[in-house]
Amino acid sequence: MSLHEPSAARRIEPEWLDELPAGDPRAVRSRRDLVRVNALMSNPGIVASELQSRLPRGAVRIAEMGSGDGEFALRVARRLGRREGMLTLLDRATEPDRQCLDQFRAASWQAACVRADVFDWLRDPRAPSFDAIFANLFLHHFEPGRLAELLRLIALRTRLFVACEPRRSRAALAGSRLLGLVGCNDVTRHDAVTSVHAGFRDAELCDLWSEPGGWRLEEGSRGLFSHAFVAERLC
Repeated sequence: MSLHEPSAARRIEPEWLDELPAGDPRAVRSRRDLVRVNALMSNPGIVASELQSRLPRGAVRIAEMGSGDGEFALRVARRLGRREGMLTLLDRATEPDRQCLDQFRAASWQAACVRADVFDWLRDPRAPSFDAIFANLFLHHFEPGRLAELLRLIALRTRLFVACEPRRSRAALAGSRLLGLVGCNDVTRHDAVTSVHAGFRDAELCDLWSEPGGWRLEEGSRGLFSHAFVAERLC
């Protein structure tokens, strides 16, 4: 396999950002880098567009899994422009600061933070259901068996699920190796390459969705670097 050829099968390896303490300066810098990386991949626009075209008008309840510092969800919320919406931000280690939460309020969204493991949260009978759940650069962290279980649990909590992930392709791998040119640090550069090898292509997520009956599934590339998956309940 060449340096510019992603593996035929997904290859999942640890990412440095997941192993560094949240307050480590390299981790803080990498989270800032991810704002730039998401913009380069157009991920906030991809997720917002899919939500906008499928959600009902008026107030909605949405959750993001693996929300980190909340910056991605904030950019999605601003693009949706909905009033009186409620966003639940789920992450096991990181949560938005007060300034970020103030920005949600300025955009007319309420934001609630939940620090928990995603599997524990989805299995909790007290957890609410949502009009939509979305995830960004999150699903590729899981092995197929674990990911299939995650998708099964998501289907019990929402009528609409949107995910934006790294695309496992030559173009995405080449792009990940050039992030130093836009000032990304060593953590971001390492994790970008790792995430492409763990990313998706073709209908890999559709194949893991255990309840296709009653659902409309869409999956495919978005631009050069991203891979999108949408599951929408039909009734």
